[in-house]
Amino acid sequence: MSEQNSKLKSFTDQVFGAEKNSAASIGESKLNKYNNIAVRMFHTSVLTPKEMVLPAIGQFATKFLGGLNAYRTLYFVNVLKIDMTYVTAILALISIYDVLNNPLMGAIYDRTRTRWGKARPYIIFTAIPYFLSTAILYSGALFLGDNVGNDSKKIIFVFVLLFVEETFSTIYGIPRGNMVTLQTPNPKDRINVGLLSEYLGEPGASIVYAIFPPLMELNNKGYINIKLSMLFSILACSSAIIGCVGNIAMAIGCKERIVLQPKPAPIGKTIFYILKNKYAMRNFAVGFITSWWSSGGYSWDVVTQQEIFGGSIPSFLAYLPYNLLSPLSVTFIPFFQKLFKNNNKRAVICLRIWDIITVIAMFTLGCPNVDKKWVVIGIYAFFFGLDGVNNGPGNVFEAELGREINDYTEYMTGERPDGTVNILTDLITKVTQPLQALLTIVIFKWTGYDPTIKMLPWSQGNKKVYEKVFFLFNGIQVIPRIIQMIPYFFYDLEGEKREKMYIALNERRALVAQEDNTNELIEEMASMIKEENE
Repeated sequence: MSEQNSKLKSFTDQVFGAEKNSAASIGESKLNKYNNIAVRMFHTSVLTPKEMVLPAIGQFATKFLGGLNAYRTLYFVNVLKIDMTYVTAILALISIYDVLNNPLMGAIYDRTRTRWGKARPYIIFTAIPYFLSTAILYSGALFLGDNVGNDSKKIIFVFVLLFVEETFSTIYGIPRGNMVTLQTPNPKDRINVGLLSEYLGEPGASIVYAIFPPLMELNNKGYINIKLSMLFSILACSSAIIGCVGNIAMAIGCKERIVLQPKPAPIGKTIFYILKNKYAMRNFAVGFITSWWSSGGYSWDVVTQQEIFGGSIPSFLAYLPYNLLSPLSVTFIPFFQKLFKNNNKRAVICLRIWDIITVIAMFTLGCPNVDKKWVVIGIYAFFFGLDGVNNGPGNVFEAELGREINDYTEYMTGERPDGTVNILTDLITKVTQPLQALLTIVIFKWTGYDPTIKMLPWSQGNKKVYEKVFFLFNGIQVIPRIIQMIPYFFYDLEGEKREKMYIALNERRALVAQEDNTNELIEEMASMIKEENE
């Protein structure tokens, strides 16, 4: 029995325990000679002002495009006039392609080592095709026309452009998402970059939201004659220009200072490194449980603004508290840091509970009053405004918590398989995509909403339909939000344990740099830290 227990323990350690050459298992005697620089790397900021601002400009472009993508289904259905069933089928096929595309790029990215860095070359050379393909996609109605009917040319065009966009989105997106992590080993630096990115990035989406609904309403009421096809094209081309310039400037102007293992482990091995990260495993389980959830795939925000709130001016008043408080919320970050004593876990849990309470109040009080325009506007304005108060701090703290979880993988394995581990997560979560696509069609039909009717105040003429629309607009994500918050209650990488992990990581990075004779960046960082201290 003892022999069996010993074998079971050995197997468990092998699967879930630290790798032999990782920071978690290398002896202190070997790492201690780098302790001094490791402690300073953890506590001293190394980013220049330029390296903090440039990622924020790139984030502005990303948010701008994200604001436009919020109306993507509306573009396909109302501008290109493709039936919702075809749109859902196309999106389902693209998601299946993701199963191959994302893991392949993830594996290639993890094995990339160049003199210019790991992420920077991809961002420089793929930002243009990614943003350009998006601009062409949203300009398609200008040369394909807006005739009613499921024109095969339109369906093929949308599928091909989404295929190209998704390909370059992955090649560009994985390195872009990991760039800040590679820039600095200092958590305060990363928090500051996140703060600036939130402050400069949030207006990107707000600009789209401020422009699109009012112009759409003026068109519908006949006051102006600007085609939606032209509006989509202008916004998409603007996003492409800002995105290309901002992200290429970031990749050129920002350094990668994190020294990585020169020869990565085999792909087959790194796929399962998620098993060695208990925090990532919990998030993965929760992601799998909620990945089938769907809100119906339509632009319920636009429907709510135009048909329930009654147009642009009432919608402006409904969004005004949030639009004022959300940018200002970034200034509350120091207050929340002090309130939660720099404990990211505690901050994220409290701020996300806050969000859930405001959303529940919003739809439980709002749905019965959808036929009372100013009552539902007042309810939405009050509770959405409360939601905006913690928007900046919540996003920044949660992003840093995600980086800490990824750093824990490097601590346990000696590798940074940020892309390869997605092979396992993507393959399993994509299993639920057909179910999600089916649910999208079912929910859309459940609303009883007719997208062929022009969007005007109360044009559907049915309170039950608008109750369902308002619920899909802001209430359907409550259950996934609650489930996704559960892993944070078991997160214990904080305080002294967190600091010891980062010091051990930095010691190992210095060791790797010396053994591989590529310690210029470590020496440069040490020199920068010394100058900063002086």
